[in-house]
Amino acid sequence: MLCIKHNHAFLKNFELIIYLLIMFSLISCQKKDIWIKKADMPTARMGHTSCVVEGKIYIIGGYEKANAPGLTIVEVYDQLTDTWTTKAPMLTGRRQHAASVVNGKIYAIGGYTNFKQPGLSTVEEYDPATDTWTKKADMPTPRLGLTTGVVDGIIYAIGGAAKAREPLNTVEAYDPATDTWIKKTDMPTARYFFSTGVVNKKIYVIGGSFGGPNDILSVVEEYDPAKDIWTKKADMPTKRFFGPSISVVRGKIYAIGGAAGYDVLSTVEVYDPVADTWESLPDMPNPRAGSACVLEGKIYYVGGALTVKPPHPAVSTVEVFTPSR
Repeated sequence: MLCIKHNHAFLKNFELIIYLLIMFSLISCQKKDIWIKKADMPTARMGHTSCVVEGKIYIIGGYEKANAPGLTIVEVYDQLTDTWTTKAPMLTGRRQHAASVVNGKIYAIGGYTNFKQPGLSTVEEYDPATDTWTKKADMPTPRLGLTTGVVDGIIYAIGGAAKAREPLNTVEAYDPATDTWIKKTDMPTARYFFSTGVVNKKIYVIGGSFGGPNDILSVVEEYDPAKDIWTKKADMPTKRFFGPSISVVRGKIYAIGGAAGYDVLSTVEVYDPVADTWESLPDMPNPRAGSACVLEGKIYYVGGALTVKPPHPAVSTVEVFTPSR
């Protein structure tokens, strides 16, 4: 009888241990690859850029709906208080431009002011310490829908289009220290409305379009600034443009959202540059073509559009993603 009682107690304890292990496993899984809603951005917009300086996210330019002019508005998000503030506006209203950070200053480059207008060559530098914008040397090739990547303090302006449906493969390097531009080796694939990520001093160019909304690419190309050469890499599983928003976390590149044709995507895929492989992750909560940036290992996906079909009004939604990879 005593043995039976001991066995019964053992089984009860064993069941409790199994239950606790299952619950711990479920809780651990819930902490991975999750999206959390944050305070909306004050100005709904798409075609904007996002940058991080000293722990704050700067959202720059963009436009509010189809055929609307480019915005000069700059808004800053403080993740500690989940609040937004407005900063000094850009000198030039622009949409579908690029922006990069060097030595704590933001450089807004190219874009265009309105639909069907040619690309801009203008460059502006923003100093968060003084909340001021300063004009800098023009980019040699005017363009919209370009992206930029920074390696060793040099900004590389890549691709884009002279105007809609006229993609370029042009690469030009800007040195903020000397305010000068230098021509570099052309990208193999002419494209615009794509994104870039920098890992180990190499720039990865991902997706985009070579014409209209149906001329979409999954092509990935790696640029090595030290050697000024390009190398073809494994294609992204999902073709997309209008983005996709690219973010780098712990040496992995995350491609999120964007559009395929006129359909906006919720797809999330992660690229490992070392293995040259892609992996699919759970979708984001809402399909969106917006802009993303990384702060303290988390990806903040800000604003964008829910459809590419005109008038495709912009949204102000902000969601943060914590990658587990």
